[in-house]
Amino acid sequence: MMGAIGCSKKSRLILGTTTSLYDTGLWDYLKPKFEAKCDVRLDIVSGGSGQALEMGRKGDVDVLAVHSKADELKFISENYSEERVPFAYNYFIIVGPESDPAGLKGLSPEAAFKKLADNPGIGKFVSRGDGSGTHSKEKAIWKKAGFDWETSKAGWIAAGWYIDAGQGMGATLTMANEKQAYTLTDEGTYLAYKGNLSVVPVISSGTILLNVYSALVCTNGHNPKMGQKLVDFLVSDEIQQAISDYKKAEYGKSLFIPCAGNEPAA
Repeated sequence: MMGAIGCSKKSRLILGTTTSLYDTGLWDYLKPKFEAKCDVRLDIVSGGSGQALEMGRKGDVDVLAVHSKADELKFISENYSEERVPFAYNYFIIVGPESDPAGLKGLSPEAAFKKLADNPGIGKFVSRGDGSGTHSKEKAIWKKAGFDWETSKAGWIAAGWYIDAGQGMGATLTMANEKQAYTLTDEGTYLAYKGNLSVVPVISSGTILLNVYSALVCTNGHNPKMGQKLVDFLVSDEIQQAISDYKKAEYGKSLFIPCAGNEPAA
């Protein structure tokens, strides 16, 4: 892990971040620590990872904190950033009604998705449908299950069991709860919203469910030096411990597991 960092000169930094990091309150927790350490104003724009990466391409943000590895590598290949630095991870889970009407418990994520698609009517599924990291992971699971999401979704929607929310993770969880449907979510956001939900984890194991959060300094940004300071901040000993401790006492486990620049194994 990296040690303490130092900053000087008051400036402004714009961060584009995924909703799962924002909706859990993690950035509300980290923001004053970074502002105090670096004497900077940190402005945060929250959206899906796809939306955040697009803001990076346009030069609307200086640094990103996202969770869509394939899209991040593409972003780097297009010369919009020089590297992705993993700083934390957790896992995606599939949640649904406690009664599990589709009988998905015990299945792999891929087998669960295949069962829903092959048996319309046994259970509803709510998709983020917003180009986010979570949505990208959903599409990857569909692909592993033998389906092409792009060509299949219209038929699924017409059949009435697949619902395209087009919203953030918190809103999608709320919709799944209201409709007593299944959905894919990162575990951190689920834990943060758990008190207002009746849907429960149905599937929480499978290597495809690994969810890594990375920071990328944008070459199109206006403050790359301060952007790098934020990356260094995230992987510093002090903040890695703070990420590990965040709401751990409240939920009985860490919402995010620190990884200090190292790609975690599934």
